[in-house]
Amino acid sequence: MKFIKDFKILKNTAVSGDTFILELQLKEKLPQMFPGQFAEVLISKSKKTFLRRPFSIHDVNTSKNTISLFVKKVGEGTTALSKYKTGEKVNLIFPLGKGFNLTKNKKVLLIGGGCGIAPLLYLAKCLNENKNDIHILLGGRSKEDILETEKFKKSGKVYISTENGSLCEKGLVTQNPVLKNKFDKIYSCGPMPMLKEVAKIAKQKNTECEVSLENTMACGIGVCLCCVVETTKGNQCVCTEGTVFNIKDLIWQI
Repeated sequence: MKFIKDFKILKNTAVSGDTFILELQLKEKLPQMFPGQFAEVLISKSKKTFLRRPFSIHDVNTSKNTISLFVKKVGEGTTALSKYKTGEKVNLIFPLGKGFNLTKNKKVLLIGGGCGIAPLLYLAKCLNENKNDIHILLGGRSKEDILETEKFKKSGKVYISTENGSLCEKGLVTQNPVLKNKFDKIYSCGPMPMLKEVAKIAKQKNTECEVSLENTMACGIGVCLCCVVETTKGNQCVCTEGTVFNIKDLIWQI
């Protein structure tokens, strides 16, 4: 079930030069939400931003009735959103899309590239509650791109790769030595080239793998058809049939 609700901003926290986290509170009890789902945000302060903007649900706190959104400033809309202050309200359509399938008592690897960490924090928390052995691999171009590390450490063991070698392993996240280990399942979100390489590695190891796609989405409800992806079941909208897909269902050249 989808809802359209006004949320109050509890915090707007800058975590890097171009990235911030909005902690939003709902007056009433939050509906059930799953890791990998997202919200469409109305940015009323931007006169040129006519369509809502989609953001992964980064975290959920049911005791406080709050959700967090991890946002990177990439245009006028997200820049305007970064200027919202504590106490102001934003309107959301949520929760949208289909989330990750959660394992229990398994050894799992989460791989996030850049802003691809957005849906993985809540995923890590839920997997931890299911008593999984959790390993988390974070990647970025430099150490400035590695964010939320301490929060991820609360749920599992963290590994880091930076392309310029400024923090931990040097190289692409898909070149990190942890990928040589055996896992029962891999979860990932990030740029498409990274996801395709993750899928390739998972197939080679015969490891179950789910990925959250970052296709451009305008409506979030499957009407505009701008987020369509080719699957074994035909063309499907990422916003309604995803954002999470099993790699076995995606038709990719990898």
